[in-house]
Amino acid sequence: MTAVLDIVTDPTHGGRWTSLRSPGREWLWHRPAPERDKAAPGDPFVDAGGLEECIPTVRGHPDHGAAWSRAWTRDGDTERVRCGTFTLRRTIRGTTDGAEADYVLTAAPGFRFIWAAHALLDLSQDATLAMRSGATTRLYPEAAPLLKQDWPVGAPWVTGHWPAPHGLPLDRLGPDDGTAVGAVVDTAQCCVHDGADRLALEVQADGQPVSTALWRNLGGFPAAQPYRSTGVEPMLGRVFDLTDAGPDDAARVPESGEVRWRLTLTAACRCRSTHA
Repeated sequence: MTAVLDIVTDPTHGGRWTSLRSPGREWLWHRPAPERDKAAPGDPFVDAGGLEECIPTVRGHPDHGAAWSRAWTRDGDTERVRCGTFTLRRTIRGTTDGAEADYVLTAAPGFRFIWAAHALLDLSQDATLAMRSGATTRLYPEAAPLLKQDWPVGAPWVTGHWPAPHGLPLDRLGPDDGTAVGAVVDTAQCCVHDGADRLALEVQADGQPVSTALWRNLGGFPAAQPYRSTGVEPMLGRVFDLTDAGPDDAARVPESGEVRWRLTLTAACRCRSTHA
């Protein structure tokens, strides 16, 4: 079978996905970050682009989770990382229209976590993002200067609806404007449109909360030397920081001691989730 999507990972350096290529196009964005190869557990996150496995949190501690800074092992098609209180393994395979990644987390029953496929995509300013219209969307405090109303004191997020929560359109990227906005959308699928190219990302997990996070950085982060990057991040959970998670906002390990989920990537998406 000819690969519709060709995926390359780097188990030695945190299991990072270094390439997600469809015919004629590389989807993953990268930036020079030689310090990424020397990262160790406990270090601040080093943003080299690609797709990082963020678990058991994205924001908070440890920064972007515990898996990205640890070496993974590979046995055939399966890659595995041990992070103290949990073990994560994944198996990636090609399909007729893209690829699938199956995940298994093993931990003590009751263990709570957030997982995100932290995919930074190389997109033009004309790219658009299609998600379920009207989906509940949590905006994070960096969006406060862009809203007409004052940010509630101490609130970790404010809630609106996709595609323009509180009047802030998030489905179109546009040129660099010096802003950076994070949001979590209550939907399992996002379809990226960029010219004639399409890429759908969808997460499935029985009995667990799923969502799609967006990091729309149009040259607004970091403050000292900002750059442009767009994160489209299928998630287990509904928050960036595990410490902010309410009872239904994080994945939880059942009595079996395992949580299983699947990330599906489709190169010619139907965008079935764009309508309420």
